[in-house]
Amino acid sequence: MSPLNARIVAARVLLAALVVALGGLTTKAEAQTAGEVEFARGVGFAHTAGQPPRTLGKGLPLKQGDRLSTADGASAIIKLPDGTRMTLRPNSEVIIQQYQFKESAPDNNMLLQLVRGGFRAITGLISKGSPNAAKIQTSTATIGIRGTDFDARLCTSDCRSESAKIPEKARPNVVLASAKVVTVDGELSAMDGAGMRRRLVNGGSVYPGETVETGSHTKAVLAFRDDSRLTLGGATRFKVESFVFDEKNPTEGKFLVSLLRGSMRALTGLIAKANRRNVGFSTPTATIGIRGTGLDMDCSTEGNCSFFTWLGSIEVTPAGQTALQTLQAGEGLFVSATEIRSLNAPTLDELPRPDGVSVDVRQLFSVVSGDEVQEGLFVFVRDGHIEITTIRDTLHLGKGETGFADNNGNTVRPNLMPLFLEFDRTPMPDSKNPMLITVLDETGIRSSNVCR
Repeated sequence: MSPLNARIVAARVLLAALVVALGGLTTKAEAQTAGEVEFARGVGFAHTAGQPPRTLGKGLPLKQGDRLSTADGASAIIKLPDGTRMTLRPNSEVIIQQYQFKESAPDNNMLLQLVRGGFRAITGLISKGSPNAAKIQTSTATIGIRGTDFDARLCTSDCRSESAKIPEKARPNVVLASAKVVTVDGELSAMDGAGMRRRLVNGGSVYPGETVETGSHTKAVLAFRDDSRLTLGGATRFKVESFVFDEKNPTEGKFLVSLLRGSMRALTGLIAKANRRNVGFSTPTATIGIRGTGLDMDCSTEGNCSFFTWLGSIEVTPAGQTALQTLQAGEGLFVSATEIRSLNAPTLDELPRPDGVSVDVRQLFSVVSGDEVQEGLFVFVRDGHIEITTIRDTLHLGKGETGFADNNGNTVRPNLMPLFLEFDRTPMPDSKNPMLITVLDETGIRSSNVCR
């Protein structure tokens, strides 16, 4: 082979190697694709380390490792492959630290870093698939996402300035949940009146009218706002028929629960102490009236229920009857369609008594008065469940709740909803016309796009 031909062959081999290498890089880049820009207004950039910044614009692909930033007056809506959508607010910066998604894969995950500013988010399949798969890191705290619709904002002096310009009066930051999960070992879910089911983990909320179900081997403890507590056994299904409680007027409270099947140990709280007539349990074979009580209800076998009192006393009225039997502590009753007989021993000793479980009800439900606009991280939850974790605390937030983590690691629910959150006119990530909303904002015309 001549020297010239040898050089041509060598060049061809090198070119082929380069094509293979570039193809591998392309495949790797495609594997790391983490979404795209759906909408952008104003000046914003996506920056990959070692590469020139890319201007945020509709259709711009995003990659793992991208640093997204917006200037004053700018915003951008980002869509990720799992269905997550985020609106990046003005003067904000977010880094896509990790993103991996494949439908039904067990190792899907998302880790974002909020460096400054804030965003509005509606999360997708990653957060719904696993309670620990989606997180947001900030300098103040880590936000654990449990499948939700929420706003997050890192505040310096800007939030106070925004609130000062809003003439409306701040409304109370109210906890809407009837109960929250204290501990759960196994599968636990809640179903609302429309039949929508969601997974419950520690700190998860249960609302009036919802039905709660446990897996076949699950054990769980729930605490209610009035400090009533329930320990649930496996294959249990119960419904919160009614729960009303105002700690300033507990006599007007109401606590009505139906045990549809399974097993439950119950400890009544402040509503029962204030007005026991407003507390009751129903089961397939009997209704239970209480007198300040700890009791067991075991309806694990269809058509049969056992009741046992270990604190206070209860009144048992078998289905279809008007006569009731009063059970004192240490007494029990078996009720079926064909038989009623006394019991002298409990049947649910394998479940922990709820009065023996450590519960910080104030941490689960309380709000704290004070300055509602401070420096730190604010999170407002429109729907779902958020966990804010700092070096000191963990704060669980449910639908309608606002939480705050300061720069020292302390967490609270402020007693008032911050105005800069409630009247945030940044377009929602699922907005049908984000351009119109931003134009209305710039012209000073108030739209209905607030987080109420």
